[in-house]
Amino acid sequence: MQNHSQSDRLSWGDTVFLHLEREGMPLNVASVCTFEGEISLQDCIQFVESKLPLLPRYMKHVVPAPFDVGLPSWEFDSDFDIHRHIREVTLRYGTTTELKAVAGKLFSLMLDRRHPLWDITVVRGLKGNRTGIILRMHHCLVDGIAGVGLMNVLLDANPEAPPLPKRKIKFRVPPRRDALSSLTAGFVDSYSDFAKRILSAMADMLTMAERVAANGGNVDPNEFAALFPEITAFTERLRFNVLYRGPQKFACAEIPLADVKAIREKCGTSVNDVILAVVTATIRRYCELHGDPVRGKLFRMMVPVNLRGSEDPAGLGNRISLVPVTVPLNIRDPKKLLAAVHKRTEFLKRVHAAELVSLAGGLIGMFPTSVQGLAGPLASQLPVTPFNLVCTNVPGPQFPLYLLGHKMLDWYPYVPVGGEMAVNCAILSYNGQVYFGFSGDVHAAPDLKRLEKLLEISFLELREAVGLRPPQKESVSRKRRAVPAAAARQETGLSANSVTSPSSPVEKKRKPDSVPPSVAEQPLAQLVVA
Repeated sequence: MQNHSQSDRLSWGDTVFLHLEREGMPLNVASVCTFEGEISLQDCIQFVESKLPLLPRYMKHVVPAPFDVGLPSWEFDSDFDIHRHIREVTLRYGTTTELKAVAGKLFSLMLDRRHPLWDITVVRGLKGNRTGIILRMHHCLVDGIAGVGLMNVLLDANPEAPPLPKRKIKFRVPPRRDALSSLTAGFVDSYSDFAKRILSAMADMLTMAERVAANGGNVDPNEFAALFPEITAFTERLRFNVLYRGPQKFACAEIPLADVKAIREKCGTSVNDVILAVVTATIRRYCELHGDPVRGKLFRMMVPVNLRGSEDPAGLGNRISLVPVTVPLNIRDPKKLLAAVHKRTEFLKRVHAAELVSLAGGLIGMFPTSVQGLAGPLASQLPVTPFNLVCTNVPGPQFPLYLLGHKMLDWYPYVPVGGEMAVNCAILSYNGQVYFGFSGDVHAAPDLKRLEKLLEISFLELREAVGLRPPQKESVSRKRRAVPAAAARQETGLSANSVTSPSSPVEKKRKPDSVPPSVAEQPLAQLVVA
């Protein structure tokens, strides 16, 4: 194993995520994947353990600075046990519905801070000779981009199964520093970090001033006058913008990436614009489904932006900024909605919104860690809604990946919920598909599953509106053909322009192999056979 320093400090951004977490409100990023064939627990343990030399931080836990003076540090867990981080559950019924129920239960649980902040759950018993893998990592360890980088380390583009190591990896944990050395190092590192942040903030302000001066002519004064009030307006609560109570549910959907790119080409937008437009239409339909008025309402999405440079595209930790994309919620014409989203995202790029938010976040991170530790859990319970929904979009590899020779069929992402953002959406593209993962508080959105069909309807409607024909053939891995948007709306009883009453049926009739509704409400220990 390579030599690594015995400790390294969390960044201010990672520390904020650590302090925002409170009991009952985990702040983890995760993914739910399915693979061809059966993957045994022991093989998975041996394989992941063989990769740990490439991932030394995954053997480290968070250690607070003495007296909370300075930033926390990553230090090797002297009691590290791989079996604590990889577990196995077996489904009773073997359906995808049950897999999502297990994921929701796991996403409601906090990771143990006494040990490295990640775990893997191998889900056995899926119908169709499949195995599920649920991977959780604390948000202070990785963001979405870094999470994809981890999967690229664990998975392989080669379908040939790699040989498993014959011997268990031995690792000698370096001795911990004594309390005085840790305190001294905490002072020095914190002062150094504080000075770097001040210098970085000054450099960012100078760079932004130069960009604004150079590109000021690109901002139309009329456009600025029209859109700036949207950005600065208070966020209007939607039905799911209530204080998070937990536990959580998980829902997921997917659409073809080729169709998303075709819409982009036809309309002169970006892939992200298309996805944001589909999500906006989905949320509008969800509100109308419950009889909520949308006329005159604005929908504000928090869209993370990757700030990594090309020299470190998938480094650990959080290197993101946030962009507030605000769109009128009552635009029903799909093409007009896409144009409205594109207009606003381009405006935000021209005014350097991501850099402004990053600068503001850096100033917040200058508060002492002891203050952050006290204020974080309280802030997550304030009745404040800065955004309606998080909508994070991460590009993944566009070729098949394999775990021990088993092809990964699906890759659904997860982003945490909390505060008054009790429903969020994560998007990830992989191997020609765009995967959506909806996370939601069971009290704020008990019918979270309905978002799956509403997203499909919204996407098919946009595809038809731009003149794309449905694909003649689906890929071998897809079970059914895409249906025209009109047929999908008829199937769900929801038209493009009508408001359906809360009691109207939206989901398809339950399939014969579906899990009884009561299963989703059972504790994890009763839902699975360990």
